[in-house]
Amino acid sequence: MTATLAPGPSGTTTGADAAGLLRSEWTKLRSLRSTVWSLLLLVAVTIGFTALFTGLTVAQWDQLDPAQTAQVVADPGRMALGAGFQLGQLAVCVLGVLVMAGEYSSGTIRASLLAVPRRTPMLAAKTVVFAMLIFIVGELTAWPTFFLGAAILHSRAPVSIADPGVLRAVIGAGLYLAVLAVFAIAIGALVRHTAGAITGIIGLVLVLSPLAQLLPGSIGKHIHTYLPSEAGSLIASPRQGANDMLGPWQGFGVFCAETAVLVAAATILLKRRDA
Repeated sequence: MTATLAPGPSGTTTGADAAGLLRSEWTKLRSLRSTVWSLLLLVAVTIGFTALFTGLTVAQWDQLDPAQTAQVVADPGRMALGAGFQLGQLAVCVLGVLVMAGEYSSGTIRASLLAVPRRTPMLAAKTVVFAMLIFIVGELTAWPTFFLGAAILHSRAPVSIADPGVLRAVIGAGLYLAVLAVFAIAIGALVRHTAGAITGIIGLVLVLSPLAQLLPGSIGKHIHTYLPSEAGSLIASPRQGANDMLGPWQGFGVFCAETAVLVAAATILLKRRDA
């Protein structure tokens, strides 16, 4: 499953080596049974729950609190696109952990590091291949998800791809998932234990957000704002909410910075720790 790659002059990685390393990581990724099932789950959960949530909202429109309906009318694109992604993103989290931590659990990391003694290129290739795959699948999911949600909401809160911020949000959904994929790989490399890493990233993505909102005053608000999933997902929101402290690109920038810190830490520990 790994390509035998030799370092170039002075320990550098040549272009041919890099291309071979990318092909090797792609071969490993597509050969994993969990890759296909996780991606199918991402698509099915995202589209399915978007249809469910938007359908229930329209069906119960007259019974909803006026504040809820006003929120949907003010930004229908957020609901049309984001209703299913909140749960669908968990498939990316789990798969990203498995891509990295799974090699430690199965012992195949030793073969990978024997093929590529310089560990940074291996981690970089794995990250690039997985992020590109998730971006493509994320976009292929985001477009039908938006149009399905928009069609269901049309009678109550019409929204078009030409509306301000909507196109950026649809493309941003794929960008967010791609960075989340890198975030998950970094968590897997840091923890190296599959169950522990999955628990950790699910806690960061889903559990910490409601807990942060329980904190009193501005402390809880600031912590909630700068949580990775909360900041990063703003790029997939057509409009900035009244309570959002960061704009879409600001939030995405914060998420990218947090992910970069994790990747740097994972790279350092990957070099220092035994396989």
